[in-house]
Amino acid sequence: MKLAVSVLGREVALLEQQGDFRSVLAYHPHAAVDDLVSLTMPVRTESYVWDDQLPPVLQMNLPEGYLLQVLQEQFGPHVGASPVALLSVIGRNMVGRLQVAAPGATLDEPARPVEVADLLRGDNSEEAFAELVRQHATSGVSGVVPKFLDAQQEAAPLAAHRKASVVTRRHIIKGSSRQLPFVALNEHLCMQVAARLLPTARTEVSDDGQALVVHRFDVDEQGQPHWGMEDFCALLGLRPAAKYDTTWERIAKAVRDHIPGERRLATFRQLATLLLLTYALRNADCHAKNLALLYTSRADVHLSPAYDLLTTKVYAGFQHNPPGIEFMGKKTWTPGKNLQRFIAANFGIQPKEQLQIVEAISDAVAGVGPLVRQAMADHPAFNDIGKRMLMAWAEGVEGLREPRSYAVGEWKSGAAFEGFSAPPKLGTNASKIGRSPLLGKR
Repeated sequence: MKLAVSVLGREVALLEQQGDFRSVLAYHPHAAVDDLVSLTMPVRTESYVWDDQLPPVLQMNLPEGYLLQVLQEQFGPHVGASPVALLSVIGRNMVGRLQVAAPGATLDEPARPVEVADLLRGDNSEEAFAELVRQHATSGVSGVVPKFLDAQQEAAPLAAHRKASVVTRRHIIKGSSRQLPFVALNEHLCMQVAARLLPTARTEVSDDGQALVVHRFDVDEQGQPHWGMEDFCALLGLRPAAKYDTTWERIAKAVRDHIPGERRLATFRQLATLLLLTYALRNADCHAKNLALLYTSRADVHLSPAYDLLTTKVYAGFQHNPPGIEFMGKKTWTPGKNLQRFIAANFGIQPKEQLQIVEAISDAVAGVGPLVRQAMADHPAFNDIGKRMLMAWAEGVEGLREPRSYAVGEWKSGAAFEGFSAPPKLGTNASKIGRSPLLGKR
């Protein structure tokens, strides 16, 4: 199968599948220097050969989870279910400035409209969200992102994948599920903390707290593709499934490889804030697909706004998960002075400035605490999750401020973090792989 690869609507390269595990991408002779398909694949006359079905930058946009199931049901009998076949279906509507289609095909395929205002006010049950996913899958819109939440299966279609998202021309729409109630509200509140510290994707949450609308930052004001976007899975040559199999050291090296010299310090400052925020929010879902670079050419490569932030500790089965990305060979919530040393050595952010970042994070968390309490009042079913979020945030901030870490001193968290009873203890999954539930207990 052959597919044309376009940048901002201009066909610049041809992708060809050769056998089951080999793909070749060749730029057209007229491709300009800034028409690069990937930062790791500059324009050249020699073809790029991958011992895989797709180059990493194109694997980045492949559907997963529930949308993958829908696409296979809808289009599998006609085009097959290989990655290249799926790319031929969703390739007109990808995140970033790339489009992929059959050679000579029309690229301007209108997406089915979504009334965001209705979504924010309306029925956001799993069934309603599943229908939204199904409708947009059939129009060629890509993008379920199950993140860390695909470890177990259930009978309900959406619940089986725990968390799904639909990409439209201007927005990414995410839903919650029975296994992860109010995950949309959880993410929205975490993003409010981040927005006080660094560039962050704008989010809106529905009245019922079960759906999240994320405003896309890779498109212009008219919703047209503008920025090239590559997550660090693609930049590091990893398959999406390997998003946890990297290190902060490798991410720092990729920044040095691709970010212009005059932008590097600002980028590392942003990364340091994100890393420290991961600890403060107890976000075990920070992985290589949740960090990305934006660009129109090599001269303006920069870190994308923050996105996909979540307090994972509030959900049963995930409360004991370690950080998603390791540094200095470890994944731990109690790194001690090693965190400070790592950021200084790899990001070039000195301890004095790190202390200022920790103080800013502490203030941001304290400032958003009242919003969590308000959400608890507005949504009684969110009450226990809200308590766990406040407790996790307090634990995270105090962990950064303690003498064994940054020794910042006592934190004045504010009234939002006080005056509530402890939530019920989260359960753990005691089942053992390979043991049948039909066997009697010992």
